[in-house]
Amino acid sequence: MSKIFDYLGDATFCPGGSIYPNPKESSLFLSLGHDVDVYFPPRKRSRIGAPFLFRGEIVEQQQPASIEVLPDECLFEVFRRLPGGEDRSICACVSKRWLMLLTSIRNDEICAKKATQPISSEPEEPLLSNKKGEVTGLSGDNNKDKDRKGDGYLSRCLEGKKATDVRLASIAVGTGHRGGLGKLSIRGSHSTRGVTTLGFRAIGRCCPSLKVLSLWDVSSVGDEGLYEIANGCPLLEKLDLAKCPAISDDGLIAIAKKCPNLASLTIESCSNIGYKSLQAIGSFCHSLTSVSIKNCPLVGDQGISSLLSSTSCSLTNLKLQGLSISDVSLAVIGHYGKDLTELVLIGLENVKERGFWVMGKGQGLLKLRSFTVTSCQGVTDLSLEAVGKGCPNLKHLCLRKCSSVSDIGLVSFSNSAISLESLHLEECHTITGYGLCHVLFSSGRKLKALSLAKCLGFKDLVFGFPSVVCCTSLRSLTVRNCPGFGNFSMNMLGKLCPHLQHLELNGLHGITDEALLPLIENSVAGLLKVNLGNCVNLTDKVITVLAKLHGVTLEQLNIDGCKKVTDASLVAIADNCLFLRELDASNCEITDSGIAALASALQLNLQILSLSGCSSISDMSLAYLMELGRTLLGLNIQQCNAISSRMVDFLVEGLWRCDILS
Repeated sequence: MSKIFDYLGDATFCPGGSIYPNPKESSLFLSLGHDVDVYFPPRKRSRIGAPFLFRGEIVEQQQPASIEVLPDECLFEVFRRLPGGEDRSICACVSKRWLMLLTSIRNDEICAKKATQPISSEPEEPLLSNKKGEVTGLSGDNNKDKDRKGDGYLSRCLEGKKATDVRLASIAVGTGHRGGLGKLSIRGSHSTRGVTTLGFRAIGRCCPSLKVLSLWDVSSVGDEGLYEIANGCPLLEKLDLAKCPAISDDGLIAIAKKCPNLASLTIESCSNIGYKSLQAIGSFCHSLTSVSIKNCPLVGDQGISSLLSSTSCSLTNLKLQGLSISDVSLAVIGHYGKDLTELVLIGLENVKERGFWVMGKGQGLLKLRSFTVTSCQGVTDLSLEAVGKGCPNLKHLCLRKCSSVSDIGLVSFSNSAISLESLHLEECHTITGYGLCHVLFSSGRKLKALSLAKCLGFKDLVFGFPSVVCCTSLRSLTVRNCPGFGNFSMNMLGKLCPHLQHLELNGLHGITDEALLPLIENSVAGLLKVNLGNCVNLTDKVITVLAKLHGVTLEQLNIDGCKKVTDASLVAIADNCLFLRELDASNCEITDSGIAALASALQLNLQILSLSGCSSISDMSLAYLMELGRTLLGLNIQQCNAISSRMVDFLVEGLWRCDILS
């Protein structure tokens, strides 16, 4: 290669120098603007400046000798005999023609002849330029590649206008000798020069180590592109396709037949993918463990049945969303899903109560540990009870927007699901405090996490419950935006759950200090994380008791929107909270005196402090915030109108380790 390039060692674009005597011959070089993979500074085309020979009346022009006159076949033979990947990367910088020729060379076509010159142990990728015109490294990501461990560890992501065939080609050439491309993600595409089969052909030929491919909103790539990946990337393990209308069953079938290591498949909004490809995936991909299918109109019962009933398929994770499947598919899942551990069903409008009931009765979901259902009207009291009986190892249940489930179904399920550890209910408006109490009673020794969100069925009605029974296993309680959740409900939970460590009560306008104090006082394990955001009726009294009783364990505290909380709470926090790392006191009645109290605490080591919307904090807190800044990593002073821009500048300059939002 030294005969082609003369290494000058200067700061020119190409370390080997130009192969043209006239540096203004730019027609053969790439000039694609700033921040591209292969770049040469644009120059105007020069006029013909070669010497003329006059022989009578005939004027002859002497053309300089150039390697460019060689046909592609000859250049191909030259390129595949280059001693190393660094030389190929340098050649890729010369012109688009050379780049595309280099991408046509497969790894098995490269001659394995040893180089006569020592090759650097840290080869570089093809060069590119940044906005300042400076020459930098390749490839659509600015991370430096260090700690090389083996083939296929490099990751590249192209978004929007950067997703072009030229970039894919330069990535293919540049990563081949630097560890190998292992993960490629393309989101969107250039409107006129978008990714096509040509770019995927380059990846398929030069990147055999590719293991993860993700395509989102790439309408210009069809089955031909997947053919290239299937033929050249047999190690593919994960494939994500979203909004790719040009890809059909044929492309996925090629992947299934030639990529036996495929373990994860995600298909979203692909209008031309149906049951044939799912049948092929189930038949040929013996390592398949995870499948997610969303909003694919051609995927019906036949596709799901073919996938699940295949003897070679051992799915552990399955997610179905927005499909036109019926009760038949759920019956197949209940019978053949013997290896399923996680099942997610969302928006299945055609599935009725019988489908969920048969799925629970199928006796095939013995290994199921996590079950999530959203917006499925087929989930009723009867079907939920069947699921509880048919899934003895179920530990996590999440129900969202399942209006047909009432207290009766919840009680029956909790009596059957003997292994339940986590329960999440969201927008289940027919479930009340009565059903919740029975869940705590029946799962008192197993249930570890309980979450309620936007459940309008909770009313603060007084009813009797056995006070001697308590849920000793519950460690995490979350209640968000349940307007009927008031003092009685809170008092009940305080007596039933003495071992709480994580407590989140967000947007509960009906609870007061008197309701929350029993829970805080009865907690024997010590609270670690407490979120009381937007509980507008809480005052300094409950925060002070919380700080005194749990100051030695409390690590995170959020009182955002508690408008009755003042500086007295910060004084109690400063005096008692030894291990508090995160404090959010946004939109509270905090003044400069409260910040001074925090700064004076010798044992306090805050890392995150949010004071957003505290309009009473002024420039007088500058010294106190600087003192707190010794340990702060994040500070939020947005919408603090009394703080001047000059003070913000001082904070930014003085707290250089801290991320400041202002």
